Amino acid sequence: MNKIKIILGTAHLSSTPGKRSPDGKFREYAYSRKVCREVAKRLREAGVDCVIDYEDDDMPGLTSSQELVKRVQIVNKLAKKTDCLYISIHVNASAKSGWDKATGFSIYTSPGETKSDILATDIFDEATKLLKPIGKSLRKDTSDGDPDFEENFYVLRKTICPAVLTENFFQNSKSDVAFLESEEGFKTIVTYHVNGI
Repeated sequence: MNKIKIILGTAHLSSTPGKRSPDGKFREYAYSRKVCREVAKRLREAGVDCVIDYEDDDMPGLTSSQELVKRVQIVNKLAKKTDCLYISIHVNASAKSGWDKATGFSIYTSPGETKSDILATDIFDEATKLLKPIGKSLRKDTSDGDPDFEENFYVLRKTICPAVLTENFFQNSKSDVAFLESEEGFKTIVTYHVNGI
């Protein structure tokens, strides 16, 4: 059996519209890259083969749709060479404009029963172990027997390896942003990704 390569996916670009707190101070693209770098560091220290799909802040000349195509190309090129798992790390936002009280961690896979469901459940279980004791919410959809939400997100649907997308609290919730930016919050989010993987 080939050694599994972990591919961590950063969220969006510095030029992607929205994707920030209502006051503009919290930026999803920057936070995701910070988490990905620390998760990669910890995985490598544990002897796990790990890469990050795209670390630069922007992809000059590419639209948001072209960015997603580029990310999938990066993942699939690696997945054709060895067994891979793809974990795309994001911060959620509710549909409400301005600040909201939405909160919690959630994880997504593509529709149907796939190997991605196993990875999603492992990460969700680790998040539960760390978040429940400190009173933090988890959002889940158990209608098909597992905790992940199913969506046709491009990076989940078009990658050829098991792939999940995590939504780590809400960038338009003041309490969530405070948790995300705290040392405890950052360490917790990194740790449940590392342990789940």
